[in-house]
Amino acid sequence: MDFMDLEREKGITIQSAATFCDWDKKDPDTGKTDKYSINIIDTPGHIDFTIEVERALRVLDGAVLVLCAVSGVQSQTITVDRQMRRYNVPRISFVNKMDRTGANPWKAIDGINQKLRMAAAAIQVPIGEESDFKGVVDLIRMKALYFEGPRGIEVREAEIPAEVQALAIEKRQKLIEVLADVDDVIADRYLMEENPTVDELNVSWCL
Repeated sequence: MDFMDLEREKGITIQSAATFCDWDKKDPDTGKTDKYSINIIDTPGHIDFTIEVERALRVLDGAVLVLCAVSGVQSQTITVDRQMRRYNVPRISFVNKMDRTGANPWKAIDGINQKLRMAAAAIQVPIGEESDFKGVVDLIRMKALYFEGPRGIEVREAEIPAEVQALAIEKRQKLIEVLADVDDVIADRYLMEENPTVDELNVSWCL
């Protein structure tokens, strides 16, 4: 959403910008569709413009903390995380730039655990690395997702490739272990050595 010439030239966000989208969520049991309007605010990530982040956090219901797959958790990430804690803003983390040289999503997740001191686990596993990055494995439903077509807006679902099958199983187990520490339903499943359902996992990681 960068609209200023300087933002586009430097490749950074200087001023917060807002947009919105509509989301139709269909209940698979009842067939009823609930309509949601979501307002999105894009805030700067550079330390020189941290006051813009402060202003936005006062009105947010939730946030997406965007991390670079190459750089991981940086000093400004820690600053923004401290601001979100101050305003009690719940957040999820999104690791981008997976197609860049040196991309390592596990470095970013380790940084969240160690530097931000938050229990974090992946809900997706990348298929391919750097220039060979092709898609992700959804660890909730255990399906491979490929983003194709112009700007990757066409999603193709497929079975998990053999080369990432073992990693997907390992990371899904790690996700369940992390959720078991904060969710009683998942903890009961874990102790009984049962697999949580897709609905149980979706509810748990969103809490």
